[in-house]
This record gives sequence, C-alpha cells and structure tokens, in this order.
Amino acid sequence: MAKTIVIKQIGSPIRRPAKQRATLVGLGLNKMHKTRELEDTPSVRGMIAKIPHMVEIIEERD
Repeated sequence: MAKTIVIKQIGSPIRRPAKQRATLVGLGLNKMHKTRELEDTPSVRGMIAKIPHMVEIIEERD
C-alpha cells in the first residue's frame, strides 16, 4: 500500500494569483477547512510546497 498524506486547506484563494488557485483545485481543495487524503508523491509534495500558506499537512499515513 502506498504512503498517503492528509492535507487541509487553511487559507482562502480570494485575492491570490491564478496559479495558486489552480494548484488548490489540482489538490482537490476548494473550500476552507476541507481535507483530502492523497498519495505521497513528489508531485503532490511539490504542489504543497508552492502554497504552504494555504494548506497544512495534518497526518502522514503508511
């Protein structure tokens, strides 16, 4: 089984650049305090690194 991470949106996309909003949508987030469980891949980690002020990693699962 692949490693997964749980991420939560903590920042609003209002008044943010279009690239940052698109990154949120790519992660499957669109509303405040919504959580998603995603595979822990380099591409997902890179997307999180682009918007650290808008998301937080809640949990890392094996």
